[in-house]
Amino acid sequence: MSNLNLNISGNQFDVSDGTSAAEAFKLAKLPAKGPQRPVAARLNGRMIDLSAPIHESGDLTVVDQNDPEALDLLRHSVAHIMAEAVEALFPEVKVTIGPAIENGFYYDFDKPEPFTPEDLVSIEEKMREIIKKGEPFARSEMSAAEAIEFFKNKNEDYKVELIEDLVRDQKADCVSIYKSGNFVDLCRGPHIPDTSWGAAFKLLSVAGAYWRGDEHRPMLQRIYGTAFFNGKDLQQHLHMLEEAKRRDHRRLGKDLDLFSISDEVGGGLIIWHPKGALLRVTLEEFERQEHLRRGYDIVMGPQILRAELWKKSGHWDNYRDNMYFTEVDGQGYGIKPMNCLAHMFIYRAQLRSFRDLPLRFFELGTVQRHEKSGVLHGLTRVRQFTQDDAHLFCTPENVDQEIKGVLDLVTDLMGAFGFEYEIELSTRPEKSIGSDEAWEMATTALKKALADKNVPYEINEGDGAFYGPKIDVKLKDALGRRWQCSTIQCDFTLPERFDLTYVDNDGQKKRPVMLHRTIFGSIERFVGILTEHFAGAFPMWLAPEQVRILTVTSRADDFAGEARAKLRKAGIRAEADLRNEKLGYKIREGQLQKVPFMLVLGDKEVETGSVAVRRRGGEDMGVMPLSDFIELARKEAEQPHWD
Repeated sequence: MSNLNLNISGNQFDVSDGTSAAEAFKLAKLPAKGPQRPVAARLNGRMIDLSAPIHESGDLTVVDQNDPEALDLLRHSVAHIMAEAVEALFPEVKVTIGPAIENGFYYDFDKPEPFTPEDLVSIEEKMREIIKKGEPFARSEMSAAEAIEFFKNKNEDYKVELIEDLVRDQKADCVSIYKSGNFVDLCRGPHIPDTSWGAAFKLLSVAGAYWRGDEHRPMLQRIYGTAFFNGKDLQQHLHMLEEAKRRDHRRLGKDLDLFSISDEVGGGLIIWHPKGALLRVTLEEFERQEHLRRGYDIVMGPQILRAELWKKSGHWDNYRDNMYFTEVDGQGYGIKPMNCLAHMFIYRAQLRSFRDLPLRFFELGTVQRHEKSGVLHGLTRVRQFTQDDAHLFCTPENVDQEIKGVLDLVTDLMGAFGFEYEIELSTRPEKSIGSDEAWEMATTALKKALADKNVPYEINEGDGAFYGPKIDVKLKDALGRRWQCSTIQCDFTLPERFDLTYVDNDGQKKRPVMLHRTIFGSIERFVGILTEHFAGAFPMWLAPEQVRILTVTSRADDFAGEARAKLRKAGIRAEADLRNEKLGYKIREGQLQKVPFMLVLGDKEVETGSVAVRRRGGEDMGVMPLSDFIELARKEAEQPHWD
């Protein structure tokens, strides 16, 4: 057998052709225990199983538990273990696909009746039996024809369809198969060495899912789960999930009486209750003032525009499936999913000079988007929402400064809520408009601004808007979860399509550059994120109810009314609880409602014109004159601001 040369951790090793990655690592005396022990390997950058035979020289590197891709590999393998358990317990079930996803995995099954909570317990028990056996994940190859025949004999129609698609779309003549224990699956791999690695797992929930996401295809049963390399990490994650349930904005929205969603009204349509509407208006007014301070002009556009305009913009060809349409006087109209078209008409309303630029048009514009019912989720995925949308029109020379200005605005406004964030640069998607030159200029402009601001970022290939590349800002909330909110899109194409011009200092007409940007993104979604980030305990300036006055007896009712009036006159959002209930009950209810301050009024407070102050966390601040508390509350209720 011929010899191969492998570079392992900077050392050279000669091995026989066909030596496995695991055997090569043993030669290199790599750790066999602990977090550094190999899970898989990379041969010249390509991830392979430890059991894979090596047939080429080059770099062989370890994939251990600290590798960024190791958890996905583990979770995908545990999905296979789950499928084996389901197949053993429910022989009539057909298996489909089971990928790793963020924070876990799922597997879809064709089963007439839904899985029950008791079924999940049984599946977990069966999985533990399989894991204890330590069965290896063994890879083999079959011709496509053999694989089709194999899965047909197993009555696995979905696997047959997948293989037939591979043959048709990728001209595949063979496929890879993985066997672990009694389970055989069509899979590209790689996998963990054996099932014993999957011990730290938990099945989480069951949901319905259409085959391949197509509502016209069969409805499947999807089991979600998660897995980690050790029990400690698993328990931390399960604790985080419990905390996420406690913070769920849908539950808190109901408990705090912020909003509701009614099937009778329609899915994805939010009904804002008084407290929720006040919270939202406070957030919007804060943002309006910050935009005015930074030289933005507030504008408003119509809800519907003629269909011809959406064709001209490229939305008809690239975004039509997400839009709603109607007809007026025999003319087709599109209900706007974005605000950019009207802003371009505002720009076009008069002749523009280079001296007028940059122009910054800001609109809290309500838009409609057609979302499938299966993806709707509280405030975070809706069909009607309001964007804090702005479009900046500038010369090529001031694009850089305008992008940096938006990045500064993101830093200031997200800092107001204590958010940290990460940035991605999303590049040209497969479905797009505009020339290669325009895309190159736009992408370069975004990269330069990020580099000059010394902002680290990741490249997200092919996820830009159809008209331009974009910077995406991912917030990190109190639980470390990431949320997509702010975006900055650089567009050289729509100004061309709508013939936007300005007169340069040489008297020639030139094209402006158009920056599309949002900060909070969807106001609905941002309120949902804030609700979970603060667990409903909003900062004083944002809380819809800032102070609640609690009376001990009815003798304090008149003073409570006076105190509420004075607080409201001072700009403090105050309510009074005059019910004939025990004080402890009233305090507890105020705490559950997350009211920042509670003022207790008894006979002594009435006599002295003072208030007994309590914070929502339970801190007793003692008794003070009402005027002193008003001053304290006013300072605490001040909105964030910057010089």
